[in-house]
Amino acid sequence: MKIRIGRLFIITGISSLSLALLFGVLAAVQFIFPDFIPEIAFYKARPLHVSLAVSWIFSIGIGAVYNYLEEKEIIRFQFAGFIHWIIYVVTGIFIIVSYLKGTFGGREYWEFPPVLSIPILISWLFFGLVFFSSVIKIKNWPVYLWMWSTGIVIFFVTFLEANSWIFDYFSNSVVRELTIQWKSYGSLVGSWNMLVYGAGLYVMEKISGEDSYAKSGIAFVLYFVGLTNLFFNWAHHIYAVPASPWIGNIAYVISMTELFIIGRIIWKWKGTLTTAQKFHHKHPYLFLLASDIWVFLNLALAILISVPAINVYTHGTHVTVAHAMGSTIGINSMILVAFILHHFSWRKSWWIIIPYWIINISLLCFWIALIGSGILKGVAVVEGTSSFQEIMISIEPILKFFMYSGAFLALGFLILLFHLLFEFLQDFPENIFGKTE
Repeated sequence: MKIRIGRLFIITGISSLSLALLFGVLAAVQFIFPDFIPEIAFYKARPLHVSLAVSWIFSIGIGAVYNYLEEKEIIRFQFAGFIHWIIYVVTGIFIIVSYLKGTFGGREYWEFPPVLSIPILISWLFFGLVFFSSVIKIKNWPVYLWMWSTGIVIFFVTFLEANSWIFDYFSNSVVRELTIQWKSYGSLVGSWNMLVYGAGLYVMEKISGEDSYAKSGIAFVLYFVGLTNLFFNWAHHIYAVPASPWIGNIAYVISMTELFIIGRIIWKWKGTLTTAQKFHHKHPYLFLLASDIWVFLNLALAILISVPAINVYTHGTHVTVAHAMGSTIGINSMILVAFILHHFSWRKSWWIIIPYWIINISLLCFWIALIGSGILKGVAVVEGTSSFQEIMISIEPILKFFMYSGAFLALGFLILLFHLLFEFLQDFPENIFGKTE
C-alpha cells in the first residue's frame, strides 16, 4: 500500500485556503470595525490570512508535482515525500499557534519566529530529493518539469534571502534590508509562479490529450520569460528606495511580459479544443478561462502601476493589494482549482458552477473597490490635501463595499472547497491509499 503524497498536499491546500478565507474576512471586518473579535485582533488575523493563502498556493503546487510523479509511477524515495508532508503540516500548525499567541519575529509573508524557518528548509530538501531523483532519467523534459525544478531550487535560495535580515550586515542598513527583502519576496512569487504555471500546463496537456503545448516554443518562451521575471520583476517595488536606478529600469521593461505570455498560451490552447473536450472537462476549462480573463485585467493594472509617475501615487495603497489579489486569486487560484477539478471526479455539477460565478463576480467587485480606495488615498496623501483621518473617513464607503464583496468572495470559495473536500472524503481511503485488492 502506497500513500498518495500528492493528494495529502491537496487536502492540506484546501484546508489552508478555507482558513485563509475565514481569517481574511475577519481582517476585512476589523479594518472597518477594529473591536470585532478582539481575541484575534487585526495584527493577528492579517498574517494568518497571508501565510495560509501562501500555504494554499504552495500546497497545491507541490501536490501537482507529487501527483505527476505518482501518475507516471516514477516516484522514488516516497517515504521522504511523506516526511516532507509531515514536517510541512506540523510546522504550519506551529506557525498558526505562534500568530494566535501574538508571537512574531519575521518579515512580510514570514512573520513567524525565524526558528520555524529551519524545518521549512529541511522539508524543502526532502522535496528536492524526491523530485530530482525521480525525473533525472527522463529525456526531452516537457516545460512543466523545467518550471517545477526551477521553482524548487529558487524557493530554497529565496527563502534563505528572506531570512537574511537576522544578520547585522542587512538589518543595520535600512536601504540594504528593504532592497534584499523586496528582492527575495519578488523571487518568492516567481518560484510559486513556476509551480502554478507548471501545474496549469500539465492540466492543459491532460485535457487536450497531447503534449505539443508542453514542448512548444511558446511554452519555453514562457519559461524563460518567467525565469527573467523571477530575477528582476520585483524591482518596481523599490522605486522609492535609493538603490541603483538600472534595477528599476530593467524591471519596468520586463515585468509585464510573463502575464502576457501565459495569457496568450491559454487563449490559443482553448481554441484547439474540440467541443467534446470542452464539455467533458468543462469545470477545469471554465476556471482556466477565468484565469485567462484575470491575466488581462491584471496585466492592464500592472502596466499602469509600473509607470514611476503613477507608482508614486499607488505604491503602498490598496491598488498594490488589488494587483496582488488579482494575481493570487484571479490567476493562480483559478489555475490551481482547475488542476484539482481535472484530477478528481465530482458528482454534482451545480456545486461547482454556482460558486464559480459567485467567486468571479465578487472578485471583480472586490478588485474594483481596492483600486478605487487606493487611488483616492494615494492622491490625497501625495498632494497633502487631507489628514489621514479625513482620508480614511472619505474612503470608508468604498472600504465597506470591499468588505461585503470580500465576504461573498469567501462564501463562493468556501462552498466550492467544502464540496470538493466532501466529495474527496467520500472516496476515502482510496483517494489516499489507492484501491485495495
